Amino acid sequence: MRKPLLVALILASGVLVGWCSSQAVLRSSAQPRPVAPRGPLPAWEQATIERFKEARASVCYLTTIAYQRDWFSFDVEAVRTGTGTGFVWDEQGHIVTNFHVVDSVVQQGQELEVTLADQTTHRAQVVGIAPEKDLAVVRLVEPPARLRPLPLGRSSELQVGQFVMAIGNPFGLDQTLTTGVVSALGREMTSPSGRRITDVIQTDAAINPGNSGGPLLDSAGRLIGVNSAITSTSGSSAGIGFAVPVDTVNRIVPQLIAKGRVVRPDLGFEALDPRYGGYFGNPKGVIVARVRRGSAADRAGLEGITRAGRRFVLGDVITGVNGQAIRNVDDLLDRVEAEPLGSTVRLEVLRNGERTTVPLRLEASSGRSV
Repeated sequence: MRKPLLVALILASGVLVGWCSSQAVLRSSAQPRPVAPRGPLPAWEQATIERFKEARASVCYLTTIAYQRDWFSFDVEAVRTGTGTGFVWDEQGHIVTNFHVVDSVVQQGQELEVTLADQTTHRAQVVGIAPEKDLAVVRLVEPPARLRPLPLGRSSELQVGQFVMAIGNPFGLDQTLTTGVVSALGREMTSPSGRRITDVIQTDAAINPGNSGGPLLDSAGRLIGVNSAITSTSGSSAGIGFAVPVDTVNRIVPQLIAKGRVVRPDLGFEALDPRYGGYFGNPKGVIVARVRRGSAADRAGLEGITRAGRRFVLGDVITGVNGQAIRNVDDLLDRVEAEPLGSTVRLEVLRNGERTTVPLRLEASSGRSV
């Protein structure tokens, strides 16, 4: 009789001890866990944070707006048609962005709003465009005081592997920071005008719709490029983004502010369409088709295609500019546009099977030829 009673007491005490233990565990689990000490941030991480804090005040959010009428109520309502990114260029209120961000403003007369980092919104007007470089400058109608321009770097000094930061408004999420490296240099991409943009920076920093026109910065927080395009089958970042190099930006933007367009040199000749180059054996370079009388090319002595009876005779083929080889008209224009008006360039020319050098003075473009 005593043995069953003893067993029962042991079992009961075990259940009681187990219940008490479970309650203690439950009470312990219901309490917040202690936070592990973090320690100081690594120097590189702290530097990234500081560079972002400094640069974010210069980055803004662009919105294009169209007005539509409701045909039932006849009310007119504003409709957002596009978004993009820009950044402060100077204290006078000039903002740099991509041309394709403001294309609808230029082509369709839509309105433009710029939201600064302090979340104030300002009306803006387009003051200059360069579609062939996918660049544009807009100006705040009433610029606030103490705008902060971004410091400029040099894209010609970049190296593959350098750390970079992109700040923008992907999918309308403003002040978004992504980081990566310079993946490649010297890339090319097609501009909205169809011309190639050369010396483009490739990066794996995430660039998405809405990032267009935003700054690409180096580890010192200096502007090194303007984010412009991505390569992706989904339309979102796939780790291959492209930025217009700051050396190009710094050459183009002052012209857009001063004149509203890029002032190009007029070489004074027409180049042969590459599709017809096979008639002359497809020589490498730019075939001079016709020289305009009285032009810079005429004064330099360039020779175009002539006709001998029923046969066309090849004139000059331009193969280089100032010692740099060229393959086509885009290469030629890139080389001469990098030189100031009034300067003289050396054209390497193939003439009658022999190589020669022709000095040519750069004059303002009339828009009639190359």
